Amino acid sequence: MQQSVKILDISKVTHNVRRYEVEKPEGFRFEPGQATELSIDRNGWRERKNPFTFTALNDWDHLEFTIKSYFDHDGVTRQLWELNPGDRLILRDPWGTITYRGPGTFIAGGAGVTPFIAILRQLEKDGKLAGHRLIVSNHRADDIILRDEFEAMEGLEVTWTLTDDPNATGVLHERIDENFLKRHVRDISQNFYLCGPDPMVKELRGTLEGLGASTEALTWEK
Repeated sequence: MQQSVKILDISKVTHNVRRYEVEKPEGFRFEPGQATELSIDRNGWRERKNPFTFTALNDWDHLEFTIKSYFDHDGVTRQLWELNPGDRLILRDPWGTITYRGPGTFIAGGAGVTPFIAILRQLEKDGKLAGHRLIVSNHRADDIILRDEFEAMEGLEVTWTLTDDPNATGVLHERIDENFLKRHVRDISQNFYLCGPDPMVKELRGTLEGLGASTEALTWEK
């Protein structure tokens, strides 16, 4: 199923990430962490589909997407940056395998944090955030998505690490690798949720399993 929906509002999140509030069709539902394929409802772009995660909650009266734009080529995310409220997108059915399976640690690289936004917002709304942790790696401090919101979530332990911003304070300056996990993850038997660039996720899966994590305890986009 696909349908055309109007963009209601666009706002800045970071220097290359924007929040898009979009019309919500009646009865439309998704699981927090799921995504859909969006297209721009405009000639030449309707068949150019990109996957984007829902970052709203189901009880909101609109849908929301938190999207990083890439300007090195003329793709969907660059075109999205040029849109305005009133423009339209083509919305399709939800899909995805990053769904919540119980307390654990969420590990993200850059915009890979977006599938975790709705999950953590729902846990906060339900008063069930205690015992969860979010670890996110970015290049620079100004790349961090929703830093203030995550840090304000009561019960959520948040760790930021940067790989290319040595003067930034209040963060770690480490790559998320085996040594990092040995130092910073206390319980290897917990659930782990992984999202980021494919090489990062592949490496983390192998590293966590090598440290003793159960394959069944690892959740990533398959």
